[in-house]
Amino acid sequence: MTWTEYITVDALERYDELRTTEGDVATIVVESLPDGAAYRAEIGAPPVGEGAVVLPTVIPVDASGEVVHEGDFVGQYAWCLDEAGRRLEALGLSLDAAVTTYDYSTPATRDVYRRTHRERKDRLGGAGVYPGAGGILMSRLHRPGVLAALDVTASRLPLTAVNPGWTRYDTLTYTPGVLAGDTLYMSGFAALDMETQEALHPGDSAAQADATYAAIQLVLDEVGAAPDRLAHVLEYVCPDGDAAEIAAARERRFPAAKASVAGCAGLLRSEFLFEVFPTAVLAGEPA
Repeated sequence: MTWTEYITVDALERYDELRTTEGDVATIVVESLPDGAAYRAEIGAPPVGEGAVVLPTVIPVDASGEVVHEGDFVGQYAWCLDEAGRRLEALGLSLDAAVTTYDYSTPATRDVYRRTHRERKDRLGGAGVYPGAGGILMSRLHRPGVLAALDVTASRLPLTAVNPGWTRYDTLTYTPGVLAGDTLYMSGFAALDMETQEALHPGDSAAQADATYAAIQLVLDEVGAAPDRLAHVLEYVCPDGDAAEIAAARERRFPAAKASVAGCAGLLRSEFLFEVFPTAVLAGEPA
């Protein structure tokens, strides 16, 4: 089991006081948490399967404690990928084994985010399978000067790309799903028309959620998985999104899935009201 902790932007200065975990964990800075909480720690959410390696959150801070490439988002992003690669190499793996790369940045970097494509293409997918990916915006990150943060999960098992036939992914540096053993790790999903690339249902949280979760079911269908195999979702809700409507849509399609929910400052496409990171487990007791 691995720990994931969430700390709100407003509580960053109190992190040491609030922290309940020990050792290396994934630390996600968020705008808000349910019920007004400032900090939350969860174990086994998302679940990770046999052979999984979950890295502690990578931020662009070197061994001396200095922020690297200050003011350069793309430089920081590339450094985080390289640092994740170094950590994996110390464990006998490489970035070729990555199953997900979830990144966090700020609204100010939205205009240059596309420039990360080359950095990812140069470093990921070397064994033929790009990882799942997602990108979330927060108003601040872990410390001043940090413009990017990266959470990477890898697997020691063989990887299989899972795609229901969406050709948009042919030119991207991520894939809808990556199957490693009995665990299906997935990219972040939002209400996107996979053919036209247009955002669906602007301003309507319920309709966006229904479309988003319908797309996730198509990925599950590709591996023959029933809805009860969706084990966990991490929902990032934008300021204009309605978390209750999103939850209701999820529960209609995936009533057994466990959910973690957090507020974000925005997404890479401003039309989206939420984005979700799903994980499915194909063996054992259903969710």
